Amino acid sequence: MRAQDIAHRLRALRGDKTLETVANGTGLTAQALSNYESAIRIPRDEAKVAIAKYYGKTVGEIFFDEKVHETKTLY
Repeated sequence: MRAQDIAHRLRALRGDKTLETVANGTGLTAQALSNYESAIRIPRDEAKVAIAKYYGKTVGEIFFDEKVHETKTLY
């Protein structure tokens, strides 16, 4: 997934929360989060896990193009 797509998802997830609030909840710095939301950097795996846990999402939902696949029953 492109850095711009990840940045967009992270900004959308943060919503009205401040960077400092999310930083405190994830254990990351506000500057690091800002870099991720600006597509300057892509988080390392440990940061991805912390961010996903904070938002109650999976790493795949946020950082990869993981889509839910529907199962169709054929009769």
